[in-house]
Amino acid sequence: MKKWSPDSWRAMPIQQVPAYPDGEALVETEARLASFPPLVFAGEARKLKKQLATVAAGDAFLLQGGDCAESFAEHGADNIRDFFRVFLQMSVVLTFAGAQPVVKVGRVAGQFAKPRSSDTETVDGVSLPSYRGDIINGTAFDAKSRIPDPARQEMAYRQSAATLNLLRAFAQGGYANLENVHRWMLGFVEDSPQGDRYEALANRITETLGFMKAIGITSESTFALRETDFYTSHEALLLGYEQALTRVDSTTGDWYATSGHMIWIGDRTRQVDHAHVEYCRGIKNPLGLKCGPSLEPDGLIRLIDLLNPDNEPGRLTLISRFGADKVGDHLPKLVRAVQKEGRSVVWSCDPMHGNTVTAAGYKTRPFDRILKEVQAFFDVHGAEGTHPGGIHIEMTGKNVTECTGGARAITAEELHDRYHTHCDPRLNADQAIELAFLVSDLLRKGQRKQAHTEAAE
Repeated sequence: MKKWSPDSWRAMPIQQVPAYPDGEALVETEARLASFPPLVFAGEARKLKKQLATVAAGDAFLLQGGDCAESFAEHGADNIRDFFRVFLQMSVVLTFAGAQPVVKVGRVAGQFAKPRSSDTETVDGVSLPSYRGDIINGTAFDAKSRIPDPARQEMAYRQSAATLNLLRAFAQGGYANLENVHRWMLGFVEDSPQGDRYEALANRITETLGFMKAIGITSESTFALRETDFYTSHEALLLGYEQALTRVDSTTGDWYATSGHMIWIGDRTRQVDHAHVEYCRGIKNPLGLKCGPSLEPDGLIRLIDLLNPDNEPGRLTLISRFGADKVGDHLPKLVRAVQKEGRSVVWSCDPMHGNTVTAAGYKTRPFDRILKEVQAFFDVHGAEGTHPGGIHIEMTGKNVTECTGGARAITAEELHDRYHTHCDPRLNADQAIELAFLVSDLLRKGQRKQAHTEAAE
């Protein structure tokens, strides 16, 4: 295999690349980005990899989620706070009910680029370049907005830095203190069908904290009660941007992507001899790999060989995204191939991307299909004796109406009420917490089954 360098991907075939009309401006932008400070640090990425290794071993659970695609227009402190608050609520549900640590990774502070099924979009007989995310072009359907603009990369960098700054303050500055578990309640969740269940859980946690305080264990003496680790992730799609933020770690001499703690390769860009796999194989960050219906076991093992040749625990997360009705046809053979080869991976379920439909003129995702895919994911791993390690979802802290169903039973006719996404439909806070309760029930059921099996042995 040829020697890797941060720019070795440029000699490879590439998919999903925008056509910038001003090549000189693109080169200048990437050069400026290369001089900017890193957004994240190598030590943080190593810490995440260590935590993901505990997931791979079956001793923790990965919660990964956030916006389909971040936007410049919706960047605000309230939006970031509401997203983080729902994430904390979900992790509390999963930790307390599932009795396992939860590794928290947001699709945030870098999730700006989106793969597209077509290079162009046609409306009323007019064809324009497809919207590829705010880091590349604009959503408005006019020729000027759809021209890829390198300056957007610097805007994305600065928004990511500001978002990271606020997230670090929330995670480490007291907002994540478990004593605030009741204050995390969002207004529309408080009145929702999940509100009573969350309130009951919060009361149990408060009682537990009261007991711990009585014996001298408080948030002032125990940082784990008042702080949390929160990591960022995004799809490594725009490789010029990624290369510009690829740096040598001064303590190890290894290369790291400093655009986010974890990056993943999408289902459309996972060709073994193409640019995205070439770039990702050389950096030391934890990696994700989306696994869709077209991925066969031999192809998966070849990708694992390239991306994790040393079989390092925590290095590689396999994110399955088949669609609710296709999990049984595709996931078992992949799981068996990985098990047979003795590879250490985290198995995670993306129940969003395979379940997109159109209703009332809107792209949506029926909540019952999302739940069905998650259930099928757990069933397969239960049958194969492997650990269902995580979920990967598109969600928001806002009270949107983008996915139908859920306990509030959003109908197709209601989608237009608060359909705010720039790209794909997201779970709202109520639906996200409902999903967390379902997953916690599945985790608890799996643990009981495992305990029963071990007792029988």
